[in-house]
Amino acid sequence: MDTPMIDLAAVRADTPGCRRGVFLDSAGSSLPPVQVLDEVVGHLRREAEVGGYVAHDERLPDLEAGYGLMASLLGCEPDEVAFTDSATRSWLAAFDAVPLTAGDRVLVTEVEYAGNAIPLLRRAAEVGATVEPVPSTPAGEIDVAALREMLDERVALVSLVHVPTNGGLVNPVAEVAEAAHEVGALVLLDACQSVGQLPVLASELGADIVSGTGRKWLRGPRGTGFLVVRRPVLERLRPRQVDLRSGTWISPDSYELRADARVFELWESSTADRLGLLAAARYALDLGVDAIADAVLARAEHLRAGLAEVPGVEVHDLGTNRCGIVSFTVADREPEQVRAELAARDVTVTVTGVGSTQYDMTRRGLPEVVRASPHYFTSPDQLDEAVAAVAALKR
Repeated sequence: MDTPMIDLAAVRADTPGCRRGVFLDSAGSSLPPVQVLDEVVGHLRREAEVGGYVAHDERLPDLEAGYGLMASLLGCEPDEVAFTDSATRSWLAAFDAVPLTAGDRVLVTEVEYAGNAIPLLRRAAEVGATVEPVPSTPAGEIDVAALREMLDERVALVSLVHVPTNGGLVNPVAEVAEAAHEVGALVLLDACQSVGQLPVLASELGADIVSGTGRKWLRGPRGTGFLVVRRPVLERLRPRQVDLRSGTWISPDSYELRADARVFELWESSTADRLGLLAAARYALDLGVDAIADAVLARAEHLRAGLAEVPGVEVHDLGTNRCGIVSFTVADREPEQVRAELAARDVTVTVTGVGSTQYDMTRRGLPEVVRASPHYFTSPDQLDEAVAAVAALKR
């Protein structure tokens, strides 16, 4: 069956911000559609009228239905979904619950993100565990054959970044999960840069835990995140950041934690932002995740091809399978200078540096790259405009 195409005119009409210059930073914080904006602002106005508690209670049916909505998006069961205030909070809460002791090993990819690497290294040092990067293939993905050589019964966790922050490759999740499970290791998938631009179905990928955010490719509000914890592994985890949302105080000296993924939720949260996240998930599901993936990849390949034709521009994307992140440098200009000069031409990009992905960028000798990330609402004409703006820098 053919994948339906994105109606470019319709999604641009839903995205007023995309008509103000060329927006190429959905890998940072994307432009929300009006459906998300209306949900967030509308609920904030309702809170101003009746107070936060009453306004929250009015939307309880929608909030409860949100678990099923996110389960549809993420390929899991509703009781395997938890909501948080960021991808960072999701990842940290899950990682903190993974039992680690002296002698344990944690395997990571060479595209591991700094937000994960720092807590990994700190906790490993505290308990006497080790953090070890798995070599990459020449194409840049995790080398599954090398992973299998490194796996043994001491490996407690494989931390897998689905899509790195600094380039367009997509790591092979299912193959990694299959290998890790053969030795009983847990797989924690950082899907921060993949949910919203790629199909991320936990039931098919085989990851035990999946963390993600609303603000990037999903086009939700900032301050929103989610976590998938599969039922079979929940009993192996020991959540430590718990409160009255995570459990019940049943007597003066005893409590009982929840038996589902909501044990990772905290009581205080933004109802308006949660509703906005659900609106973003609904918008993505209505468009079709496969259609989104096709459109995003087409935009990225259009941009890569255009940039590759500009003298002095080098595209640095790796990967056999690629996605919507395009990384490049311009000869004789620092990436931050490129970002600023493009901003003056109403082209929004960002810069990512070695401090975000030490293993990969040190290995490749790249201190910084310019990162462009077009979404499906970016028109081909705008991509050509961005390429022309980069070419003009050389003149």
